[in-house]
Amino acid sequence: MVGASDGKRVAVYPGSFDPLTNGHVDIILRGARLFDRIIVALLENADKSPMFTVGERLEIAKKVFAPHQNVDVDTFDGLLVDYVRLQGANVIVRGLRAISDFEFELQMALMNRRLNPDVETVFMMPAEQYTYVSSRLVKEVFGLGGSITGLVPETVETQLRRKQKSG
Repeated sequence: MVGASDGKRVAVYPGSFDPLTNGHVDIILRGARLFDRIIVALLENADKSPMFTVGERLEIAKKVFAPHQNVDVDTFDGLLVDYVRLQGANVIVRGLRAISDFEFELQMALMNRRLNPDVETVFMMPAEQYTYVSSRLVKEVFGLGGSITGLVPETVETQLRRKQKSG
C-alpha cells in the first residue's frame, strides 16, 4: 500500500490532473505541510479522452514531486472512498477555485461521507495567482498557441510541446 497508515495523518488528493497545473502543485505542497503523507491519486477514467495517458500523468507527477518525501503518486479507479480506506487514509483533499466549484464539490463530499462516515473532506483554495487556472483552460490556451508558462510545472510544458510535435 502506498500510504498505509501507522498512526500518521494520511490524505488523498484525487483528480485527473490532465495536465497537472501549478494550482494543483500549490495545494499538494501545502497539504504536505498539513498531513504526514499526501497521496496524489490519479483517476483512471476511460470515459474521458485525456490529453495524457495515465502512465504519462503518473510519470509527470512522480517527477514533479520527487523532491518531496511525504508526497506519493498513485492511480486508482472505482469509488474514491474505497481507495482512501485501502490506503489507510481518512481525509480527502479537494481544491476550490471559485464559488462555481463549490456546489459540485459539496455534493461529492456529502456522498463520500454517506458512503464512509469516517472519511472527511478538506477543501483548500489555491494561491491567489492560480484561482482561475484549470486543466481544461490550460489545454485550450496551449492548443490555440498561447503561453502557459507559469501555469504548469516545467515538466508539463515540456511534455505538452513533445506531444504537439509528435501529434
